[in-house]
Amino acid sequence: MRKKSKSMPDKVWIISGLLLFLGLTTYPVWHNLSAHTTSKGPDLVLPVSAKECVAPLSYMRTSHTKLLLSWRDEVVRQGRRTYAAADGKVYNMSLSGTCLRCHNKQKFCDRCHSYAGLSTVDCWNCHVDPALAEGSKR
Repeated sequence: MRKKSKSMPDKVWIISGLLLFLGLTTYPVWHNLSAHTTSKGPDLVLPVSAKECVAPLSYMRTSHTKLLLSWRDEVVRQGRRTYAAADGKVYNMSLSGTCLRCHNKQKFCDRCHSYAGLSTVDCWNCHVDPALAEGSKR
């Protein structure tokens, strides 16, 4: 006996379904291309006073949390307060005294964390938000 072959209407449904699937899954790409848009990162206010950070930019973008957590552990649990960077410079391990000397919390940290969808940042459980501290001085 011969096997029945797919009839023409079945092939049309299969091809139509595949085209619909491809169209829906690639919609964001071709929509942005046709609209001439790109995904833009957050509008950060970069430090003007400092030309370099405690670590290279590529590391800080991806791993600053690891650095800050290691600083926290070393300061709180081991009593160490200085950090020797890869370039040999020594920094005080302090979010407020080192990082926030150059970076503005609202215009740098908060904008990037909001863009990344972070709802909580543990730093402010112990540290005072600089904007709140300024408000209490008035």
